[in-house]
Order: sequence, then C-alpha cells, then structure tokens
Amino acid sequence: MKLEDLYPAPGSTKRRKRVGRGPGCHGKTSGRGENGQRKRSGGTKAPAFEGGQTPWYRILPKFKGFRNRNRIEYVTINLNTLENCASDSEIITAEALYASGLIKDLNSPVKVLGTGEITKPVNVKLNKFTKTAQAAIEKAGGKVEVI
Repeated sequence: MKLEDLYPAPGSTKRRKRVGRGPGCHGKTSGRGENGQRKRSGGTKAPAFEGGQTPWYRILPKFKGFRNRNRIEYVTINLNTLENCASDSEIITAEALYASGLIKDLNSPVKVLGTGEITKPVNVKLNKFTKTAQAAIEKAGGKVEVI
C-alpha cells in the first residue's frame, strides 16, 4: 500500500457547496437572503448584542473588591457551647462536635471563639483558637492542642 492509494471511506466526505458562481448554485445572493445586516460584509453582531438595548453587563453594578480564592472558612464554636457539650474526661474533637450536632460538616475546620465563659477543665483538639479562648481554657485548667 502506498500513500497515494489511501482514500476516505465511501460516504464519509461531501463536496463543498460553491456559492456565488452563477444561477445554477445559489448564484445571486449566495444563500444570504435579499437585504439587511446579515447580507453585508462584516454584518455579524457581538455575541451579547441585545438589539440596541443597553446590555445586561452594562446595567449590572460592577463587582468591587477582591475575593481570595484560598480563603479558609472556619465553623465557629463559642466557649459556653464547649462547656455545655463537654464531660470531665472527654477530649473535644471535631468528631465529638459532629456527633453532638454542633457542626454540620466534619471536613470543615473549626475555630473556637472567646465568647462566653468556661469553668470546666476540658481538653480541646481543634483547628484554630482565638487568644482569648485559649487563655480562658488554660485558665480553667484545660489543654489546647491545634491540629
């Protein structure tokens, strides 16, 4: 077999329609109709053209500011919530909070905020703590471990 012997399978190719070559094959208007914008050379509109009406991207307000794609969204828990769910010997982890129904997603990181008071000594293993929350837990006799 030689390169010049290769040819496409029968029926897989089709001849190009030759327009504008006389009255036998779309000769006069070349398939573009009679008059109007689409008949003219360069007569296409922008993809978002709305017929002369002010387009939506000029009506809507611009999005101001900056959104960091790498921002970590923490689920927040307060100190008084930790005290309500903790027993004396238990270590509070994300799994314990998920089991008690305080957080809805086990994969999202948890941050402890310093709102409220804590009197029980609790051991807490979570992702992040505020300085006031960490100081309050350690003052009550508990331990703080950042995962």
